[in-house]
Amino acid sequence: MALPFQRPMRVQPYFGHRTRDRLLLSARALHASKPGFEPISRLRAIRTMISQFLSWEVSGVRVRLELHGHGDGPSVHEGLTDSEGFVHFDIALDPPWDLPESPMWDLGTVHWENRHGPQSTQARVLAPGRDSQLAVISDIDDTIIETGVTGGLRSVLRNWRRLFAQLPHERIAVQGADAFYDELGGGVHAHSRQRGARRLPATRRPFFYISSSPWNLFSYLVAFKQVKGLPLGPLKLRDWGLNRETFGGGSHGRHKEEAIDLILAMYPDLKFALIGDDTQDDLPAFARAVRLHPGRIEAIFLRTVSEHAFSAEEEAARDVISQSGVPLWLGRTYEDGIEFLRTLGVTPGGETEAIVRTVEQAGESDGLPAHSSVPVQGARG
Repeated sequence: MALPFQRPMRVQPYFGHRTRDRLLLSARALHASKPGFEPISRLRAIRTMISQFLSWEVSGVRVRLELHGHGDGPSVHEGLTDSEGFVHFDIALDPPWDLPESPMWDLGTVHWENRHGPQSTQARVLAPGRDSQLAVISDIDDTIIETGVTGGLRSVLRNWRRLFAQLPHERIAVQGADAFYDELGGGVHAHSRQRGARRLPATRRPFFYISSSPWNLFSYLVAFKQVKGLPLGPLKLRDWGLNRETFGGGSHGRHKEEAIDLILAMYPDLKFALIGDDTQDDLPAFARAVRLHPGRIEAIFLRTVSEHAFSAEEEAARDVISQSGVPLWLGRTYEDGIEFLRTLGVTPGGETEAIVRTVEQAGESDGLPAHSSVPVQGARG
């Protein structure tokens, strides 16, 4: 295995997203192998995964971002990578760029130079559609995949095989997640990509993912979602270091809170459904979003994984959500939760209203007051 600094330097763009007047996209310069997760021997699989973490960040690299399809020529922006190899583009779009009718991926190009000369790769930027009313913010860890990497260093060591020896096609998605997310996402319109196309369709309802997993796993998580048929969307991951900030329990919640705040502030006209689980402080983070962004959260779906009872902080969070009137679904399987999504679609009262109405009906049928937290079979009390 070549040492990290011996590999050619490349730039990894992460999924960006935009509004009519603002665009965010980050990338990272690394001495690292280009990720490839095709079926291979177990030893090579371990080497492949270890190589994702044994990267050498490169500072001071000039990165050029070209965006096409808006105006007479490409929109060109440049930046330098920082000490951790990151370059962050926060671009004011003036004049504003129209949004597509339905969510689409704008395609751009990232350029840089290494010892082999000029290099380039494609970048994706999610543009919610003019018809978008509801978007989704989803956790990743233990919500769609059991990563074993965000519970602290002990969890990493305990789950080393899952993390370092299993490729995306070998990992098991949480049962029912594909159908649940497909229904909530509204599917993708049939599309045949043509040479030179500058846009690709996205799911009818935009997806954003937040996770405490490291940026080193970006390509792995994208490959996992692709092979499991889960919606793609911008990921908000973390830069890991061997310090208390990385492995401290409270840092997971803070990261998710900040990511949710950023997304909600950037899209003030969208309502959001939040999806998470009970292992990484998702419930308190979601309750905070309900409290700080009144009227913006239409429903919360929380997969219950742990056997222990809710903590005092989690019980307080559940009370905040219940008192706000935001429907809260608690359940162990997405097969239970998918019934809450069957009425999603364009309705006279708006698609987000359908979620509220469905949960209300479920609560009334169970003898629960409308707008209460609705536990399903297997949920914790």
